[in-house]
Amino acid sequence: MFSTFALSARNRDMLGKGEVRRMRRLNGEVPAVIYGGKIDPQSISLVHKDVMKALENESFYAHIINLKIDGKSEEVVIKDIQRHPAKATVLHMDFLRINKSTYLNIKIPLHFANESACVGVRKQGGTISRTMSELEVKCLPKDIPEYIEVDVSNLAVGETLHISSINLPRGVESVVLSQGPEYDLPVAVVNKSKGSSTTTDASEGDNDNN
Repeated sequence: MFSTFALSARNRDMLGKGEVRRMRRLNGEVPAVIYGGKIDPQSISLVHKDVMKALENESFYAHIINLKIDGKSEEVVIKDIQRHPAKATVLHMDFLRINKSTYLNIKIPLHFANESACVGVRKQGGTISRTMSELEVKCLPKDIPEYIEVDVSNLAVGETLHISSINLPRGVESVVLSQGPEYDLPVAVVNKSKGSSTTTDASEGDNDNN
């Protein structure tokens, strides 16, 4: 995958908290910084309404973004987003410059598949609890996936699916799992619903009565 989004931006020469507040309040802009490569960090600003519209598309978080800064293009990915705790407002953004031949770390959304068909839900009356919503991966820009699918169809009540059980796309590696098997974190678990009994519980009860 090597598709891109586009956003317009401008260089930001005036720094400081006062200038940032003025940008947000009067100009409807989002302050941001671009990092990476052999170039010094670059302060820019973006139009807030354009940013919010782009963020409505989940793919925006895991795609290459073509920033057009005062007419010049810069290819980046999102590094961090700072949001207002109570309002639908983006306070600050960090971007990372990319090089097509250089590996990068990026967080990819997880899409959970077959939840209604899950053994622990459909046959045993359990409920699925998601413990992760995104996964940080390492890959080349051309291999950035739009999302990572997590198939939970075979999970039974009491079972946990870990990062190592996810089928990652070719060329994509889990950052945390590369640190060792002790970092094989849980992604989803099927819990027994209160007041329900599983098929296993019922069969064990029949054996006790014999």
